[in-house]
Amino acid sequence: MSMGGCMAGNECSLEDRLEIVKLIPQRPPFRFLDEVLELSDSHIVSTYLFTGRESFYHGHFPGDPVTPGVILIETMAQAALVALGIHILRRENPDKKLRTLFSECAVEFFSVVTPGTRVFVHGEKVYWRRNKLQSRVELRLEDGTVAAAGTVAGLGVTIE
Repeated sequence: MSMGGCMAGNECSLEDRLEIVKLIPQRPPFRFLDEVLELSDSHIVSTYLFTGRESFYHGHFPGDPVTPGVILIETMAQAALVALGIHILRRENPDKKLRTLFSECAVEFFSVVTPGTRVFVHGEKVYWRRNKLQSRVELRLEDGTVAAAGTVAGLGVTIE
């Protein structure tokens, strides 16, 4: 990664944001992050489009599908823990390889997310210490409505 556009405290370049997306270990059909719109040492904004073709809609709920809350939490965690954590770690120690394990969550839900909805995840680092990241996070609909908000945390475990 060039890190050229990621000077301390500054926004990252498009090239660096694209590289972070490539480094996220989750893959379809379990990746819920399409694009990183903003990225710095302290925050991230990402997007994901729930197309309606995702398999969980067939049973949640037939005839009136709603995105499961656990999927919304995963969407928030992939941005505010995994992607932001990869960025922070690479700035700190580019050679270290960690896998983020979800460890804590306190999220409230305010609005449903239906098929065909593009969501925006806003994550802000609360702390990063000893390979643990905690972030405040909001998942918003395109019109700005907050669908879910709270905190998520994860611990980076060394991988070979």
